[in-house]
Amino acid sequence: MIGSLKGTVEAVDSQAALIEVGGVGYEVRMPSADLSRLHGGAEARVHTYLNVSQDAIMLYGFLEPAAKRTFLQLLKVSGIGPKVALSLLSTLNPNQLAKAVADNDAAALTKAPGLGKKGAQKIILELKGSINLEEIEGTAAAVTTAQPEDKGALQVVEGLISLGWRQQDAEQAVHAACAANGIATPLAAEDVPRVLKLALNSLDRGI
Repeated sequence: MIGSLKGTVEAVDSQAALIEVGGVGYEVRMPSADLSRLHGGAEARVHTYLNVSQDAIMLYGFLEPAAKRTFLQLLKVSGIGPKVALSLLSTLNPNQLAKAVADNDAAALTKAPGLGKKGAQKIILELKGSINLEEIEGTAAAVTTAQPEDKGALQVVEGLISLGWRQQDAEQAVHAACAANGIATPLAAEDVPRVLKLALNSLDRGI
């Protein structure tokens, strides 16, 4: 079992990061918010989960232990697989997800692509009481303190949403545009129009 990786980020796209450890490149699927914090050439530690199925062997990763714990709890819910669990954590951070479960807010959970109302209700039923909201809130607060808000990226995402694109698709397109074109984040004000154009072009082409 691969529990964590510490190495150099070789590449990042909208779905996964390639992390080189000891000359071996590991493709790690991660939530969109975590991918947006990774940059080529930087060192990173990722908390991982190796999923083995009949069709594939996939490595999932998270920058924070709380996200990995939440992911593993989601996998315990009958009918919820890694793809849906990752979609949830790309839509809601661990704190938001725990609060949605505690508040019986199925509508918040169904914002995640691939999860319907019945699946959301099942998650609430099976996980309510098992997610430590205070622990996750403490971790999320620490992460928020450590990570500056990228106002430029938020501006681009809001612009794309106003044009009718979903938030998750908009965030992934912005991250992919920055990664593919070597644009540093947090975004400088002068880069906002360029990133908006690049992200919109990729969304229009279905990339």
